[in-house]
Amino acid sequence: MVTRGARTIPYQIPTMALVVATCALTLGACGREEAKNDTPAPRIVRTSTVEKRKVTTPLTFSGRIEAEDEVNIAFRISGRLLNNETKIGDRVKAGQVLARLEPQNELNGLRQAQAALAAAQGQLTQARNHFNRQETLLAQGWTTRANFDVATQAQQTAQSQVDAAEAQLSAAHDLVSFTELTADAPGVITATGPGAGEVVQVGQMIARIARQDGRDAVFDVPSQLVRSASADPEVEVSLADDPTINAKGRIREIAAQANAMTRTFEVRVGLTDPPPAMRLGATVVGRVSTSAGPMIDIPSSALTRMNQRPAVWIVDPATNTVAVRNVDVLRFDEAQVVISQGLDTGEIVVTAGVQALHPGQKVRVLGSEQ
Repeated sequence: MVTRGARTIPYQIPTMALVVATCALTLGACGREEAKNDTPAPRIVRTSTVEKRKVTTPLTFSGRIEAEDEVNIAFRISGRLLNNETKIGDRVKAGQVLARLEPQNELNGLRQAQAALAAAQGQLTQARNHFNRQETLLAQGWTTRANFDVATQAQQTAQSQVDAAEAQLSAAHDLVSFTELTADAPGVITATGPGAGEVVQVGQMIARIARQDGRDAVFDVPSQLVRSASADPEVEVSLADDPTINAKGRIREIAAQANAMTRTFEVRVGLTDPPPAMRLGATVVGRVSTSAGPMIDIPSSALTRMNQRPAVWIVDPATNTVAVRNVDVLRFDEAQVVISQGLDTGEIVVTAGVQALHPGQKVRVLGSEQ
């Protein structure tokens, strides 16, 4: 209060001073709040602990269905083809006649052999009668031992001629039978050779028969995979146009020599109970998993780049901070990445949130993936 003369006047603080004081207090509070907000909150991430385990790699190949046993049918003699009744896709039975040769020459040979046998048998009959007479006369003393020996030799010679004639007759019968080509087992014709009227040679393919005792899935495989394949792997085979039709099998045969053009090896997979829809020549897809030794694999989401190379974020469990590290990738797919160098067992890598991190940043683990 201020007394001026007879009046008392109240003392008033200047308005400007109040404004300045209020601003000072407000700015001080704001400074303390901004200083508090300068410390960033830990980044929430997901992590995975590095461990070594056996890694399997799925492999897929395209191939075809073939018969497990496929043979070429051919004549055992040369001649002019009289008829060829084979057609691709026909089903044949064991013993069914497939083609014939003109048999005139073989029939003539058969008749000649029959005549030679008849002549030999006549000579044998004459020699046997002469031997019997000489044997009787020798017993009665009316002939000499020399005449008896000649009769014995003549009989043996005649018997040998009969045996030779019978063998020639059997061979002539075989030659006549060779003019007919028959199937030795039931199956399906997959290829045909010359037609009627053509002259064919011994062993020339007339028809190819796929026997019905099994089916193979045939694939052309690179040599590297042939060497690294595990022993007796199970292969899943399905039709290329309908994956729901499938069968399982195991490797039955690997070609001893690579194809001269493609440098791949033919691998035949014997199928177990293939469905009827897997017809000969159908295109199929084979799938097999190969296993390697213990290796480090991580989720593909953990991979990033640093210095133009693959890298991952490593979490320090003592400080909960992250650091980036370059790694060497052996192979990868959409889900997993196999690391050859750069990680050790027990280290913790970030698998989610890698794009929002920087070196030294604190993180908070939301969950871990083993």
